[in-house]
Amino acid sequence: MSLLQSTQLRPDPTTASEARRAFIRAWPEFQNPVAWLVALILVIMPLIANGFFLIEIFGTTLILGIIALSLMFLAGYGGMVSLMQLTIAGFAGYMVAVFGVSGNANISLGWPWWLATPMALALATLFGTLGGALAVRTEGIYTIMITLAIGAAFYYFTNQNWAIFNGHTGINNVATPHFWGIDWRADIAFYYVTLGVAAICYFAVQYVSRAPFGLALQGVRDNSRRMAALGFNPNAHRIAAYAFAAFIAGLGGVLQVWNYRQISPGSVSVGACIDVLIIAVVGGITRPIGPFIGAFIFVLLRTFALDLLVKLGLDGNRFRLLIGLGFLAIVFWSSDGVIGLWERWQRRNASSAKRPGGGRHG
Repeated sequence: MSLLQSTQLRPDPTTASEARRAFIRAWPEFQNPVAWLVALILVIMPLIANGFFLIEIFGTTLILGIIALSLMFLAGYGGMVSLMQLTIAGFAGYMVAVFGVSGNANISLGWPWWLATPMALALATLFGTLGGALAVRTEGIYTIMITLAIGAAFYYFTNQNWAIFNGHTGINNVATPHFWGIDWRADIAFYYVTLGVAAICYFAVQYVSRAPFGLALQGVRDNSRRMAALGFNPNAHRIAAYAFAAFIAGLGGVLQVWNYRQISPGSVSVGACIDVLIIAVVGGITRPIGPFIGAFIFVLLRTFALDLLVKLGLDGNRFRLLIGLGFLAIVFWSSDGVIGLWERWQRRNASSAKRPGGGRHG
């Protein structure tokens, strides 16, 4: 009897190997040494970067990447290009300032951060869901236009409303979290908070894209009529995708208002909404890592292009020209951004290595 019990308790190596292979198929990133190297660099970044690079470069990259990730999820897996994702992030930031503590005591309600933040995320998700319910009634260019119209309307509303949003001045000196004796807006603490939220959002998008809902959403993207004939509700899946993307964008908006400690209409301008689209397209609209790559390129250009132009004797205000030229060059050479260029380079190297004598000289 004891021998039988010990045999039953012994793990089956075949089952274990199959589970390991299934895990590798579901999460191929864990088998990529480059991914582990990048993760290690990001974890030890506070040891090798000063406060400016830690927050203004890498922290801002992660925040913009989270917001662009919400757009990538809608466009890449749902076929819906939404230009209101930064608007949703800005709405969440405004709600943090309105419900929380700020320098505008006549506007802010003074709630603690652990109440104001969930309320802001809930309202931002609701806002994005309602906007998505309007957008799913359209397709193609009309979806882009209606989401852009929502973003423009919110920008002008915040610019002209003084009772809630304090007009063009915005809301300043927004309080940031303090608990466990730690100022979570301090450079190193805030960087790790941002990195943790970005990692959670990244893996959440990866998981949802491979879950039944994500697969159904991709089916709706490819052929909505066939999915409807199979019993799926295309509009319900699209609205749910907008709700999920709105929550991710709301997280980015909360981090953004904590980062700058203020929120103003300039944060949700039409130009900024289009910048998020540029970030997603430059990095790669079909991979969750693409928005973070695009955000890193965008932040580098935005930060250092002005100084570079001045050193070359040109007008520093033309730094957006470099961003536009880079955007055109990447889109011209690759429809899938930097990720597409990287994959093309890998395929070229693989094909050259397979040729007789490939990769050898002499």
